[in-house]
Amino acid sequence: MGIEFAESERAAGEAFVRLAGTVDEFESYAHPHASRVARISDALAERFRLSRADRTSIVFAALLHDIGEMTMGRDYIKRAGPLGEAERLDLQRHPVIGEQEAARAGAERSVQLLVRWHHEWFSGAGYPDALRGEQIPLGARILRVADAYAALTDARPFRPAGTEIEARKHLILWAGLEFDPHVVRAFLALEGLPELRSFARERRTEEQTAVEEQTSVDEEPAVKDSAETPGDGEVVHVGEQAVENPLMNAE
Repeated sequence: MGIEFAESERAAGEAFVRLAGTVDEFESYAHPHASRVARISDALAERFRLSRADRTSIVFAALLHDIGEMTMGRDYIKRAGPLGEAERLDLQRHPVIGEQEAARAGAERSVQLLVRWHHEWFSGAGYPDALRGEQIPLGARILRVADAYAALTDARPFRPAGTEIEARKHLILWAGLEFDPHVVRAFLALEGLPELRSFARERRTEEQTAVEEQTSVDEEPAVKDSAETPGDGEVVHVGEQAVENPLMNAE
């Protein structure tokens, strides 16, 4: 089902949907990614009772959030294996480039800034501006959760899709660090949204899926308000590509 726009938003929205499809194709997503992030983000924004104008900005930013990666055109975005240090630093330029490209595409300033800040971390360890906590606009905190979940539950050239259980546990584990705990709790309360279904289901039997869903009910940990750094060797999915945990050596 396509994203529905108000009449006043339709021309821009449809243009951004087409642009999002081009970005998804460049990034070699197996399924539409940006539109999935947009629907999850809008559902979260609705739970927070945001205004129609704010929800529209979030949806537009979700559609454009990785436009900077396409503009950069780096081969390592599709390559198997973790990024090297120089590649990681180079990739961290993409939100700022995305902000500029969103402006060129005609997006309003509110959308441009959400694109710029969609990789900021709740702990302050994100980029490009190292914003912390509520310094990060709620829309950007919502995008961080929606983007991470959608990326983790879809196949990429460098890894298979994770299950819904795996992705939910990742959000819980990194709540207070990468993710706003309040947004994670709101996400975990979402129900009946088709975009929440993991594409890992395509490689699993219905019986396996049923067993895992029951396990998730029994074993899913609680979301903590305080940040606890996961143990050494953990991998953080900063967006889509896997990189070493940037907090492991933090002082």
